[in-house]
Amino acid sequence: MISIIIPVLNEATTIGALLTDISKKTSLENISEILLVDGGSEDETIHLATSFYKKLPLSILKSQKGRAKQMNMGAQHASGNILYFVHADTTLPKNFDAQLISQIENGFVAGCFRMKFDSNHPILKLSQWFTRFNVKSCRGGDQTLFISKSVFQKLNGFNESFIIYEDCEFTNRIYDQFNFVVMKDYVITSARRYKNNGTLKLQYHFTIIHIKKWLGASPKSLVAYYRKYIA
Repeated sequence: MISIIIPVLNEATTIGALLTDISKKTSLENISEILLVDGGSEDETIHLATSFYKKLPLSILKSQKGRAKQMNMGAQHASGNILYFVHADTTLPKNFDAQLISQIENGFVAGCFRMKFDSNHPILKLSQWFTRFNVKSCRGGDQTLFISKSVFQKLNGFNESFIIYEDCEFTNRIYDQFNFVVMKDYVITSARRYKNNGTLKLQYHFTIIHIKKWLGASPKSLVAYYRKYIA
């Protein structure tokens, strides 16, 4: 059974579409629960989500702000043996649940889908092309992530000292110790951050963050850079 974990913070513009998407593209027989973990939303995120109580096995959890903290809390409350982490601005492929279960049955303990942006910008099209490769440097939280709960626990979950880059840090540890699969199907993610910050500018700064982490930068250094140039 799959526990879908969705960290949210002020996602009123996206959460309804995601929950509707889940209801249309999955067999609820495979879904243990959908855990919406809120980091302190001040908009209509929670109000909109509650309208899905009758349609979906949805629970809303309150957490401290921080995606790593929110996802860890979701994992702690999950009853499914497969954890599936999904960002709120994601569109999922049809029958995604069956695809995850199939990979677990084939012996993979973790994996993700390839990813496309909802944009035709050439820089983003190039970036999304790399998500087909099964290497550490091509991973990111926008691709979603499934992992067996037992392996998640062995890895002690997400490192909460990372305010940003928590998804890449975690998948790096998965790659170091376990098998990882990149599925052929795609999720679609919003390019809103690129539209708001400028595509070239944001892609440049994300590249610098990856390089800084590769060179050994601390979590505090990474978030300081992010807040200075992006946030």
